[in-house]
Amino acid sequence: MKAPAVEVCGLQVRRGRTTVFDGLDVTIAAGAITRLLGPSGCGKTTLMRSIVGVQKTAGGTVTVLGEPAGSAQLRHLVAYDTQAASVYPDLTVRQNLRYFAGVVGAPRGDIDRVIGQVSLQGQADQLVSSLSGGQENRVSLAVAMLGSPELIILDEPTVGLDPVLREELWKVFRTLAEGGATLLVSSHVMDEALRCDRLLLMRAGKLIADTTPDGLLAETGTSDPDAAFLTLIEREAAA
Repeated sequence: MKAPAVEVCGLQVRRGRTTVFDGLDVTIAAGAITRLLGPSGCGKTTLMRSIVGVQKTAGGTVTVLGEPAGSAQLRHLVAYDTQAASVYPDLTVRQNLRYFAGVVGAPRGDIDRVIGQVSLQGQADQLVSSLSGGQENRVSLAVAMLGSPELIILDEPTVGLDPVLREELWKVFRTLAEGGATLLVSSHVMDEALRCDRLLLMRAGKLIADTTPDGLLAETGTSDPDAAFLTLIEREAAA
């Protein structure tokens, strides 16, 4: 059996007097698309930051691809696309990608590959500052796809995108997973949950469900992910 891509054991994170996580345990399977669900403020981004190794923690362990999170060995193996676009507005799309390709040691051919995958061929030589918000987010996503990362962490990658482009990007995500990459995706677009292999549902810093799309619908007796998620939240609140 393949070792998990990520193992989180007893994770504790505090912000001032607020406890975000108090002993969180999470396992993320390798070579699959795992969806992170939960209301705003439940800890999704904090968990992603902990996996990347940029979040200050108060206890517990986070192991990524067999190494402690944030280890130098993981620098070229883990890609992180944040909610806020992390590219330079005074450079063109292609210039940004050329710069980041050099940082991660990606081959030059990767630049045209990722531009095509995120459908920015027509904007490749435009300044990022001239792009729409959705286009700028796609540039950040293209940066995350440079090289051959084994773990790709995507925080709201399809926010602000039209349904056609979302469909295209999910095909790209599936191709990456079929090629052996592990994807952890956070999104508020509930119908995207059905495109994933595994679902992790969080509420108030706790994992309330670790299931599959079919398992979620069967367990809640619902026919769509919105209703299923609300059912689980109500059950947790009543417990």
